[in-house]
Amino acid sequence: MWVYEKKLQYPVRVDTTNPALAAMILEQFGGPDGELSAGIRYLTQRWTMPTNEGKAILTDIGTEEYVPISYQ
Repeated sequence: MWVYEKKLQYPVRVDTTNPALAAMILEQFGGPDGELSAGIRYLTQRWTMPTNEGKAILTDIGTEEYVPISYQ
């Protein structure tokens, strides 16, 4: 069993908005050339690999693409 606690890892205080930065971040994570799209492509291609080594490599690359930039 687990307990869900809605708590940020680090405190965040936003003083002003920056729409240009927000658009850039959204493009990097969810756009056609973003991290999420790349990760999904690697994980989808994994299923067509004939060898277990190829599947493992694509799995590792695909899951690495999902790591948010701020945590690397």
